[in-house]
Amino acid sequence: MTYCIGLKLNNGLVFMSDTRTSAGVDNFATSKKMFTWNEPGERMITIMTAGNLATTQAMISLLEERSKTTEDRDPSILREATMFQVARLVGATLKEVIGETTNEGQLKQAQFSASIIVGGQIKGGKPTVFLVYPQGNFIEITDDTPFFQIGETKYGKPILVRAYDPEMSFEDALKLLIVSFDSTVKSNLSVGLPFDIQVYEADSFEIGTTRRIEESDAIYQAISSGWGDALKAAFQKLPAYKL
Repeated sequence: MTYCIGLKLNNGLVFMSDTRTSAGVDNFATSKKMFTWNEPGERMITIMTAGNLATTQAMISLLEERSKTTEDRDPSILREATMFQVARLVGATLKEVIGETTNEGQLKQAQFSASIIVGGQIKGGKPTVFLVYPQGNFIEITDDTPFFQIGETKYGKPILVRAYDPEMSFEDALKLLIVSFDSTVKSNLSVGLPFDIQVYEADSFEIGTTRRIEESDAIYQAISSGWGDALKAAFQKLPAYKL
């Protein structure tokens, strides 16, 4: 399992992913789940993956291979004219990988399933984020649905729904995502540190700030403990339910 979020603000996009992979309760490992393609001044594209690791790694490898400069390597994520076309390409590539890996019915296909968040901006268009399903189809982020989650989503969603504001700063957005991830880590062993973060400023067409948050990160620890203390204090202030 995993946990990834792609969030849209008025001033850009914020991406965050965990790095834990597991093959049982006693076999955890770390694997990167955030990947970026950038042509400065022209496009910035970020992909985050959740699901079967072999499937997602094969999909990323195909996209990377087909983005090389050799003329016959096409279609390429660096040639698509719009983010919509990028989402179509990612969906088609994911479906291609799953289709080549499985041919023994729905049960086996489910074992190789994956979901993808793809976001960014191409010159001439606006920053946006898409959620790509294993079948290759996808949906786009909207004002009513300003963030997408993949993986273990249920524990970290309540804080996003309650506290998200499209006007918030990148710093506040990262604080919000850290709380969401921390809540998930404390509830599910299949999600864990370190976390990868990326901030994209609208119309910059640059990768922007990227960072890996380790468990020893002082700011992460302060947010984690501070959020726990704040919840306890808020709980104590609520009226008791008299019997």
